[in-house]
Amino acid sequence: MATVTRVTKIIHHSAIDPSSIFTSCFRNSLVFVCYLVLVLSSNISPSFGLFDENRGSDLYPEILRDEVVARLHQLGGVSDGDGYLERTFMSPAAVRAGNLIREWMEDAGLRTWVDSLGNVHGRVEGRNASAEALLMGSHLDTVVDAGKFDGSLGIISVLAALKVLNINGKLGELSRPVEVIAFSDEEGVRFQSTFLGSAAVAGILPVSALKITDKSDLTIQDALKKNSIEITEENLLHLKYDPKSVWGYVEIHIEQGPVLEWVGFPLAVVKGIAGQTRLKVTFTVDLRTIDDMGREAVVYEFSNRMYQICDKRSVSCTIDRKHDADAVICDSELSSKLKSATYIGLKRMTGAAIQDEIPVVMSGAGHDAMALSHLTKVGMLFVRCRGGISHSPEEHVLDDDVWASGLAILAFIETQM
Repeated sequence: MATVTRVTKIIHHSAIDPSSIFTSCFRNSLVFVCYLVLVLSSNISPSFGLFDENRGSDLYPEILRDEVVARLHQLGGVSDGDGYLERTFMSPAAVRAGNLIREWMEDAGLRTWVDSLGNVHGRVEGRNASAEALLMGSHLDTVVDAGKFDGSLGIISVLAALKVLNINGKLGELSRPVEVIAFSDEEGVRFQSTFLGSAAVAGILPVSALKITDKSDLTIQDALKKNSIEITEENLLHLKYDPKSVWGYVEIHIEQGPVLEWVGFPLAVVKGIAGQTRLKVTFTVDLRTIDDMGREAVVYEFSNRMYQICDKRSVSCTIDRKHDADAVICDSELSSKLKSATYIGLKRMTGAAIQDEIPVVMSGAGHDAMALSHLTKVGMLFVRCRGGISHSPEEHVLDDDVWASGLAILAFIETQM
């Protein structure tokens, strides 16, 4: 799959000249079409997902696949909605989900606690408790009418890999602490503020955020207090991890896009997370690219054109900049380790060496890794999802792809032995 990596480099150029922005966009559209042709005509086999359950007990399919799938469905049933999945920050269902995840953390042999923003933590110290810790995890909250895999897969699959190590008596042999965090809020549905949990851990959540209100005029501080969690400005600041105590953060997540399904591959290493700018004129404009300079150039050109058109017609124009998020480039060392771990995991699963190159993709969606990048180096592994559909009950991951991700995660964690 070298074509994916090569063409990605062509698309994400270093800068955009505002004066030729529309020409550039047209050219990039042609490049993207070429990219699809190259991807779809590549020699990647769509055979992943076919497996032999008799390859050996070392694969632990009953834990890395069957138990993970069962827990995903169980967690998917923990909802505030009747007949649909909804778990927002500090809602009754979110609290129940946190308690359930904490039980699963303890089942994997981890020491657990809940911090003052509702994040659920599970940690094993390994052989050297003073070493820099590897953080892993994702979010436990959902959008309204959500799917079962977004966020949850990145928590449950990691816990399954650690459980396998625990069963084998190897959990204590880790060379550094490993900490799994189920972040209390990433989606931002209730308080219209994303990454609450991970931003607190990264130290970028302002104390003023505690006063943000929901539709019922309850503040974040009120919502926590209602669940017996007392938070003050002082202990919010104490939630920030010392960067010197953290080695890196790795997040496993469904792709929320169609590329892996197109190329017939179950897993991909994430090159980076696109920066985002959203403008509101009389409609919302959502601009995303891994190149921040390019994104700013598009915003500049778009705004200028709008003002020129309005001035010509003596019409007033106000552009409201609704959201900005810088692009995040994933760490090359973590990405390399994740790629190697994916090879190992898929080889264990299929019983044969993998000839195709592991896809390297860009994430168009935001993830907790964006917030954690302010604290430490980050890496991500994507798991194929059917049709690229997410934030929907139609969200689906094959059981075999769940297994593949578990084997890759296990192989990655084993590099820390």
